[in-house]
Amino acid sequence: MELREFFSEDAIKLELDGETKDDVLKELIGLLKLDEKSDGMLYKMLKRRENLGSTGIGRGIAIPHCRSLVVNKLRVAFGRKSKGMDFKAIDEKPVNFFFLIVAPPLEVSNQYLPVLGKIAQFSKEPDVPQRLLALTEPLQFLDLLKEKGV
Repeated sequence: MELREFFSEDAIKLELDGETKDDVLKELIGLLKLDEKSDGMLYKMLKRRENLGSTGIGRGIAIPHCRSLVVNKLRVAFGRKSKGMDFKAIDEKPVNFFFLIVAPPLEVSNQYLPVLGKIAQFSKEPDVPQRLLALTEPLQFLDLLKEKGV
């Protein structure tokens, strides 16, 4: 299993517009191209998850994630906010990179946790934050995932 398999070019946004945590979550959800009702339900689930503790894992990275009936298979999206924003990350530093993961409650292939783990592993690579900031098109993001072999 490779992370690259789960991302599509149209679910990658290299400059998020949102100025608040809520705005960014809504923008990431929008990348999944669900219907309005599903967007709302997913937003509530992600907010509930964030209220348990921020998904900002440090080094400028956040991995908002949840399980929800609005998807029938694992879905992911990536967004970047070049100037960074407060996301209440564990290291209290601004977050630039957002990896959204949504999976159905019962997932036969059981990829939710492995994908979460692979994103965390990818995020720990020393050159990843600088390389993510340097991206100019979504395809480069996919190439970086492939290069890193995650």
